[in-house]
Amino acid sequence: MGFFVYILRCSDGPYYTGHTDDLEKRVESHNRGEILGYTLTRQLVELVFAAEFGFRIEALERERQIKGWTRRKKEALIRGD
Repeated sequence: MGFFVYILRCSDGPYYTGHTDDLEKRVESHNRGEILGYTLTRQLVELVFAAEFGFRIEALERERQIKGWTRRKKEALIRGD
């Protein structure tokens, strides 16, 4: 079983970064408004980036790193630059 860090583009433009062990279910939960917090009022969201890791701590550390980045740097990651 893998763990994922992911970036969602919210309906009003900003990015949301998180981590999970079930990527498909998590994106669906964001879109159904089942996850309280940032994306609750920003539905629908689009998955624009995901990376898999072997351990949860690796995904969490990458999530924290990405959350500290500028929008421009996140967009470069999304493009694969």
